[in-house]
Amino acid sequence: MVAARLERLASEDWTCGWGRGGAGSGAGHAGAGPGAGLSPPVKRQPRSPGRRERGAACPPAGPESFWLEASANPHRRAPLGLTSLSPCSYRRSMKRKALFTCPFNGDCRITKDNRRHCQACRLKRCIDIGMMKEFILTDEEVQRKREMILKRKEEEALKDSLRPKLSEEQQRIITTLLEAHHKTYDDTYSDFSQFRPPVRNSEDEGNRPLRSILTPSFSGNSSSSCSDHCTSSPDTMEPTSFSNQNLNEEDSDDPSVTLDLSQLSMLPHLADLVSYSIQKVIGFAKMIPGFRDLTPEDQIVLLKSSAIEVIMLRSNQSFTLDDMSWTCGSPDYKYQVSDVTRAGHSLELIEPLIKFQVGLKKLNLHEEEHVLLMAICIVSPDRPGVQDAALVEAIQDRLSNTLQTYIRCRHPPPGSHLLYAKMIQKLADLRSLNEEHSKQYRCLSFQPESSMKLTPLLFEVFGNEIS
Repeated sequence: MVAARLERLASEDWTCGWGRGGAGSGAGHAGAGPGAGLSPPVKRQPRSPGRRERGAACPPAGPESFWLEASANPHRRAPLGLTSLSPCSYRRSMKRKALFTCPFNGDCRITKDNRRHCQACRLKRCIDIGMMKEFILTDEEVQRKREMILKRKEEEALKDSLRPKLSEEQQRIITTLLEAHHKTYDDTYSDFSQFRPPVRNSEDEGNRPLRSILTPSFSGNSSSSCSDHCTSSPDTMEPTSFSNQNLNEEDSDDPSVTLDLSQLSMLPHLADLVSYSIQKVIGFAKMIPGFRDLTPEDQIVLLKSSAIEVIMLRSNQSFTLDDMSWTCGSPDYKYQVSDVTRAGHSLELIEPLIKFQVGLKKLNLHEEEHVLLMAICIVSPDRPGVQDAALVEAIQDRLSNTLQTYIRCRHPPPGSHLLYAKMIQKLADLRSLNEEHSKQYRCLSFQPESSMKLTPLLFEVFGNEIS
């Protein structure tokens, strides 16, 4: 048996660097003992580039090549914790209980190129690097493993099929809203330089409590006092035109509703800022899918009633949790709470506004969710004065379904937990902020001196209290 083995080895045309030279080469090997007449393995000469280029096959590779490389680099195999490689020759040898004899001295150098030329040393090498026959799977175990893998793949496929997916229409809605937002929101804030400049040079403002710029007779209960003197409400506005409420002349002489006009240094700048933001909200709304299907009257009603709410939503992108401010580029356009009080608003509005901004920021909304929330806010069928509420509701339902599907598909847990409900609650908070803003705006525009600092667009959207 050994002689036949040696004769076969001697007759092979080896190309991997094993020598056949010497006096005992050729047929003389047939009667020799192990290793007789054969030269020891020699170092294989490197292939010339021409052999590869002429189409010669690359060196054989397979599962065993991993062990050959791993044996030279123990740091590579140690973390893997492998003790057997099922597809390799080691597994086949162990299952057949094969006995191999090295025709040389039992110390052949095994590489991935010559590993087929001495199975005995190849098997010994596998054992030396830690492979164990006890860890070889039986045929039954291999079959069970394959079935488990197949079952797992089927379960994953079923789970994927049941997972909601964005339809083409929903994806188109999101793409359209993102494009609309990018066109109407300049994150460089370069246009702010065109506004009337911000003025923060009041000497006593730093030591003054941030309560209100209203006089003592009016601060602390600005909402109720203003309600007594402002006879009309946003809920009674005509749907086909912006409100133009009138007040009696004797009301303007009431000293209880006077403003400390010397502290309105930021009103001109913020009035320009809000006017600019309203224009951008209008541009965004016109690109909401389905919005142009509404009548002009309903479009006006929806824009007018939601403008300040969408502005508050958009401003969350520039809101900073570190110092509770809105940072819009340069330090001149970094707005603190004190800046809002210098524009005529009291803490009855500012405190819930800051709370709203913090809560919304902590939701960590995706940009897609943010633009969908703005669109849902605008297209609300319960706005006072809406004529075709059914069509408005149909548009909003389409947006709401898209938002819910997006959250389930794209927003990973735990952030997605009850996220839709939290976002809808933010819309309810915006209604309260809108109501408080309307009260304070009416009180502000009640004074001719302060109303002169406002803009025509603000009068159109929020109403004009001066006859």
